[in-house]
Amino acid sequence: MKKSEFFYGYLIIAACASIQAIGVGTYVMFGVFFKPLLAEFDWSRATLSGAHSLAFLISGIFGILVGRLTDRFGPRILMTGTGFFYGFSILLMSTINAPWQLYLFYSVFFGIGLSTVDVIALSTTARWFVRRRGVMTGIVKMGTGSGQMIMPLLASMLITGVGWRRAYVIIGGMAMVLIVLIAQLLRRDPAHMGLLPDGARTETSGSEFVERETSFREAIRSRQFWTIFFANLAACFSLMSVILHIVPHAIDIGIPSTAAAGILSTIGGVSMVGRFFVGNTIDRIGNRRSMILCFVLLIIVLLWLQLSKELWMLYLFAAVYGFTHGGFFTVISPIVAEYFGIRSHGFLFGMAVFAGTVGGFIGPIFAGSIFDLTASYRVAFWGCLCATAIGFGLILSLRPVRSKEKTRSDEVG
Repeated sequence: MKKSEFFYGYLIIAACASIQAIGVGTYVMFGVFFKPLLAEFDWSRATLSGAHSLAFLISGIFGILVGRLTDRFGPRILMTGTGFFYGFSILLMSTINAPWQLYLFYSVFFGIGLSTVDVIALSTTARWFVRRRGVMTGIVKMGTGSGQMIMPLLASMLITGVGWRRAYVIIGGMAMVLIVLIAQLLRRDPAHMGLLPDGARTETSGSEFVERETSFREAIRSRQFWTIFFANLAACFSLMSVILHIVPHAIDIGIPSTAAAGILSTIGGVSMVGRFFVGNTIDRIGNRRSMILCFVLLIIVLLWLQLSKELWMLYLFAAVYGFTHGGFFTVISPIVAEYFGIRSHGFLFGMAVFAGTVGGFIGPIFAGSIFDLTASYRVAFWGCLCATAIGFGLILSLRPVRSKEKTRSDEVG
């Protein structure tokens, strides 16, 4: 094996974090375009919520295929191709005039491009790091938080300065160029470069980790897999409902649009802390306990949201919610690797991501439809709380990994 002072895995982490920042950042900024699109086209909130949610669902469906292809061919070619597709879909959003165009350009095209952002970045991270998988996943997901913080503010400024159509042109072109360039740095795993996971110098117990691999067929027959699957579905039902509707909700109760966009940016900024903290926590107390912590915090903060009527209360909500939001999206890849190994991680993680996209598809449409019926998000947010409680119960019922299996993975490196 090669010996080098600089471990290429750190460049992989930087590339994956950047992909997360651009990819997820441009997805969550849709909430900032919500009001300008409503004002110009007089569409219902359910129509816009449906397009946003369908993009998330389609990304999950294609994510399963992306996971399988990544396991076989590696991330660089896939990320390059979808980077072009991703940026082009955003460019096309500047031309929409009818709902069918919104659903084709955003839901379908953008959804396909989005399918690689989580699966490729997190599956690649899981292959390059074993002992420090939690903290490295947290660092990669901090990229998501930075994108969630920067992109809504950038979109808000561009919409104010040049209009929403030109804003889409600028952001689409930028996203295309950056993702394609960053993709050239990706490599499937350290073995392809004559290296070892975590930058280890010698072969130690790395093979022991491989021995406890679970095949795809074994995984989908296990109760643990479906518990994780449906817990992630329930969590994303709530998470994606809030992330889309919190800006219009704030504006509806009298918060200025710029301050409302700041709420979304606060969520993104604080989520970076949550991602890094939970990443470290995973390596210390395990994935299951870390996920339980995230569910408890989400239940508390959704109760607080029901009482939040002033700007400071919404910013406090955003801070706590951002922490737990970041934690959830950090823990899901490592928990799949902990229970089932990395041989089929791309495929299994793709399935877990698909579960989240199903929840993320249903939740925002539910919230938008409830608003259209009641002119309020109150009932919708109570629905999010109920879904979160179900997910919490599922994770509590998840059987911990046996101690001897933990020992094998913990000894790696």
